[in-house]
Amino acid sequence: MKLRIENMTCGGCARSVTATIKELDEHARVEIDVATKLVEIETGVHQDEIIAALTEDGFPPVAV
Repeated sequence: MKLRIENMTCGGCARSVTATIKELDEHARVEIDVATKLVEIETGVHQDEIIAALTEDGFPPVAV
């Protein structure tokens, strides 16, 4: 899945986003490009669950 997170502005934000995703699936593959604000995730966890967790942690994403 690909998500855009508009308020992800730095490496610290990227680490927080990765940590949130890894809490749901420690084996998830997460690639982040802070410059384009895109997150690409390979996981068995449903997209809605990922979106809810990121939103709760202050990084509301939009599916792209």
